[in-house]
Amino acid sequence: MTDTRIAVIGCGFYAQNHLASWRSLAGEGAALAAVCDIDPARAQAASARFDALWFTDPATMLATVRPDLVDIVTRVETHRALALLAIKQAPGVIVQKPFAPRLADAAAIVNAAARRGTWLAVHENFRWQPPLRRAIAMIDQGQIGPPSFARIQFRTGFDVYATQPYFLTEPQLCIADLGVHMLDLARRLLGEVAHLSAETQRRNPRLVGEDTATMLLRHASGGVSVVEATYESRRLPDLFPETLVEVEGPDGALVVMAGGQIALTRAGRMRRSGTRLVLPHWITDPKWAVSQLGALECCRHLLAAFRAGRPAETSGQDNLRTAALVDAAYRAAASHRAMVPTM
Repeated sequence: MTDTRIAVIGCGFYAQNHLASWRSLAGEGAALAAVCDIDPARAQAASARFDALWFTDPATMLATVRPDLVDIVTRVETHRALALLAIKQAPGVIVQKPFAPRLADAAAIVNAAARRGTWLAVHENFRWQPPLRRAIAMIDQGQIGPPSFARIQFRTGFDVYATQPYFLTEPQLCIADLGVHMLDLARRLLGEVAHLSAETQRRNPRLVGEDTATMLLRHASGGVSVVEATYESRRLPDLFPETLVEVEGPDGALVVMAGGQIALTRAGRMRRSGTRLVLPHWITDPKWAVSQLGALECCRHLLAAFRAGRPAETSGQDNLRTAALVDAAYRAAASHRAMVPTM
């Protein structure tokens, strides 16, 4: 099988992890052909670092390079236009989370891909972080029985505004950017959601949008999950960028702790184990390893699914359900009432 020629749109802060991931997957059929950014300096820098053609106009890049797979890693408000453009030009399209600024935009992207028969996926990488992936596998194996309760936490005071200053003016921030990961995990762990409630806070006066969200989900299975997300924690140690998870079932409990440690309780006995992280050479700061490995493993899964011609685990159609949870969470926060996610 020939290599999959990949074009990346967006060369900003987090896009560096996508670019490095695609280069790391060269032995698995990835060929990074082109990069694009509206900032010529960023596009040229990415071109030099990753040995790819560079462009500042996505339409020109797509028409010139004709890639097999387009990876869109830009600000969320650009996703719909870029995805619709890429869907017309390439067999496969990946959109970085969050899928789109509004549920209607995400649905429009999914519908356009379906009409053209374009393979579509969302780069939702938290569920691919090694400790979380291991926990998911243990639950899928039935080690605690059908999950009936979960608590998912990402609480940090890390200065995310230093690398993404546009966060300061986003009208919707914490749920849309961070909570979306937690909601996706809740779906993956306990299944689809019947209804949810949400309370938001703006604890940092510099912001336009919310920086803290606390959500309560009732799943169709009867399970309940609590999702906590904030950029304004003052707790030390600050565990950024780690996600803490606890899941309970009739046969036991599983807890993902700091440092990738997992505690499994069964028959009244607890067993602890660690998650071994194998770091590619481009991960130089171990603090970021769990996040960057999530990006790498997500890219690996998406590449394999595309090359095999099968839907990704986070296909556009699947992630539309996560987008519906984000939409329901904002409606719930505004009304102070539980809301049913609708698509």
